[in-house]
Amino acid sequence: MRFHILRKIPVTFAAALVLLSLRGWADVDVSGLSARPSPDWLCNGTIYEVFPRDFSTAGDLEGVTAKLDDLQRLGVNILWTMPIHPIGEKARKGELGSPYSIKDYYAVDPSYGTVKDYQRLVSGAHKRGMKVIMDVVADHTAWDSVMMEHPEYYKHDAHGKIIPPNPDWTDVAALDYGNPALRQYMIGMLKYWIKTCNVDGFRCDAAAMLPTDFWEQIRTEVAMAKPDIIMLAEASKPELLTNAFDIDYSWPLLSAVNNVFTHHAPASNIRRSWEDSCARFPKAALHMRISDDHDEDRAIARYGLNGALAASALMFTLDGVPLIYNGMEAGDATSSSGDALFDKRNIVWHSKDHAELRGIYHDLIQLRHQYAALRNSRVDWLDNSDETKLLSFLRADDKDELLVVINFSDHPLTGTVDLKDVDGFAPVEISGVPHSGGGVPPVFQLNRYEWRIYHRASGSARSASRVPARGN
Repeated sequence: MRFHILRKIPVTFAAALVLLSLRGWADVDVSGLSARPSPDWLCNGTIYEVFPRDFSTAGDLEGVTAKLDDLQRLGVNILWTMPIHPIGEKARKGELGSPYSIKDYYAVDPSYGTVKDYQRLVSGAHKRGMKVIMDVVADHTAWDSVMMEHPEYYKHDAHGKIIPPNPDWTDVAALDYGNPALRQYMIGMLKYWIKTCNVDGFRCDAAAMLPTDFWEQIRTEVAMAKPDIIMLAEASKPELLTNAFDIDYSWPLLSAVNNVFTHHAPASNIRRSWEDSCARFPKAALHMRISDDHDEDRAIARYGLNGALAASALMFTLDGVPLIYNGMEAGDATSSSGDALFDKRNIVWHSKDHAELRGIYHDLIQLRHQYAALRNSRVDWLDNSDETKLLSFLRADDKDELLVVINFSDHPLTGTVDLKDVDGFAPVEISGVPHSGGGVPPVFQLNRYEWRIYHRASGSARSASRVPARGN
């Protein structure tokens, strides 16, 4: 979703909030309910968002298929393909147009290839143990969409003229889900892609702008076609996670991180944002943890290299499911927001300045695979000596404990973490990450934007290891 109305504001979620408030929406209190359960492959996964146009020089689906081995070696297990459909020409923005301005939901853009090319991409991912989720743009279509044969599918103004969903979104026309026939059309379309290409889920664009009961209807229908299907909401709307969606965007957390880096807000705001979401959302709600995607300037451009890695360390060690966006692991700093959506901006895959990043992201992914404590919903926040700059928390289960400390300031600091028992913690080695080496828990000496992860066996596991073996 493209929040052009507030593009000058560097916080995507702020734009989302304004957009929602303009439409008069308010959260339904679902804090006492439980989130719908999700399959393990999602809860344990790492999502990779790919923009096929920019992913390879050719800019097509074959270019993505050709790099599946690289993505498998990186460790990602969920591939999210941005929209693959033909792009509208009428009122197009930029030279190539937005992939979110769709002309025909049942087709593949000729510049990307064919439906068979997408089938090969999905099949190739499955052979490598990866799932594929497809981007669905249900809120609007291009002005020259094949669906314009049914003007009753669209929203109209008082004069009977079809309108965009927002005045600034001049390249798209708003769909009207008060029409039951439109709902059936979209249900049939989603089932087509499940049947034809065996996709594993859908990332649903602008999900908060559509009625919740529509998404619940969609969920019921697609689950009959594929029971373990997942749905990702581009939204931060608590009621969506009770029945319709498995996971949404952690926009509030991204907003807090942006404010820490760009406006020098205290690091404790990140913790406060996490706690606020826990209070608002259904129990065990699952959020996609993001620092970089196609609606933001690249994190490495916003935060600098060390800041971007600090943000990634946070997203990969918190609860939820982390996202890697389109060349993020290569340190690509090519513009990705605003007009970049309408043109081709090739990823810079082989930067000598950022050669270590692939190893860092690989090791962060493997750390999540290795320790189930990083994949559960438990986060124990730890007080520390300077909460304006330092963030500290513990991830734990009955086998392992991982202590995470992150310096969110651009200056070195020495601090302490309020943790009574620190025996047994050892630093986790992440390839390509230089450590200052100063301090032993609970005292830390951290360089600017430095972060560290420590591991030890959990208390029960340590006690068990000290019990002498009994003879037969």
